[in-house]
Amino acid sequence: MQRRRPEIDPQLLSETDEQRQLRTVLRDLYAEASGVEDVRKHLATPRGYDEALWGRLAGEIGVHGLAVPEEYGGSGFTFAELAVALEESGRALYCAPLLPTVVLAAHALLFSGDRTACERYLPRIADGTLTATVAGFDPDEPGVVAEQGGDGWVLRGRADFVLDGAGADLILVRAGTPAGPRLFACEPAPGTSLRTPRRVLDETRRQALVEFRGAPATAVGTAEEAESTVSATLDTGRAALAAEQVGGSGHALDATVGFVAQRHQFGRPIGSFQAVKHRLADVLVALEAARSASAYATACAAVASPQLPVAACAAAVVCSETFRLATAEYVQLHGGIGFTWEHPAHLYVRRARGAEVLFGTADRHRARLAELVGLAAHAAV
Repeated sequence: MQRRRPEIDPQLLSETDEQRQLRTVLRDLYAEASGVEDVRKHLATPRGYDEALWGRLAGEIGVHGLAVPEEYGGSGFTFAELAVALEESGRALYCAPLLPTVVLAAHALLFSGDRTACERYLPRIADGTLTATVAGFDPDEPGVVAEQGGDGWVLRGRADFVLDGAGADLILVRAGTPAGPRLFACEPAPGTSLRTPRRVLDETRRQALVEFRGAPATAVGTAEEAESTVSATLDTGRAALAAEQVGGSGHALDATVGFVAQRHQFGRPIGSFQAVKHRLADVLVALEAARSASAYATACAAVASPQLPVAACAAAVVCSETFRLATAEYVQLHGGIGFTWEHPAHLYVRRARGAEVLFGTADRHRARLAELVGLAAHAAV
């Protein structure tokens, strides 16, 4: 019998010394400058996040350029290093648009292979001076079309629930053309782009309705590569979101363990009761499964493995369910205080509920996963 070789080098699933150091630096920085009260305070500002901290992350630590090649102003590391930063941002409930800017938009540009667009936008993403997002990437909602006129391409139509859609400086849009879907770069202006913030459950991740009314745009990449660019970007986004969810789940478990060790009832810590131990053990087991799923998706994204679609879908399912469980226990095991507006638990619950449908529901991921591994065809037979 021929022995199967692993699709991914097992060493890629372990954290390097550099990644551990990055994690320590980021955790200390978030503890200092992005506590829960800081998050609440900045949610009330026009941009919804601490712009000074955004600049520090880009300038002092280089988070924004971790996965950006050096030729485009980045550090030339891989998605594995970026995933560490995303996990720590999820743990701290960091509310700046890292996911749409540094993951979705930056990787869409890289996957497109358009050197001109990369040279124009990636250096500014890497240094923190440009925020960006994507729109129209859901193929089930073809709401934007591109028309070619004498002065170039213009966009018409609408895209809803666009991450950071109301504030992003750049929007990469998947739009329909007579020759098929294509990717476009649009720097929205008030006269041609109407951006309406949506009221969403998770206020730490702003979304908006974007209406294009003849907005000038520049084609990015080729028409032939547009769909593969969108697909690869979404799978990378799922891997990134999984890392965030692992970080949030870790915070919820740690905070709950700390509380049940201090809260006394009947003369003993409530964490000493067997029922509480069992519930926390269930969260720990789920969290370890989520870490494994996220690590595999991260490794696949880091080396551009053809297994990324499978790994990303699996991570999306496992990490979403883990985050939901961890935040539910975060609330329940804190008792009455866990239900109050003042306690941070509800912010993590909102993040968990919003994240689990961000790139498709768990059922949708399971269906796609079944197709990818050939189970759907067997079921049909």
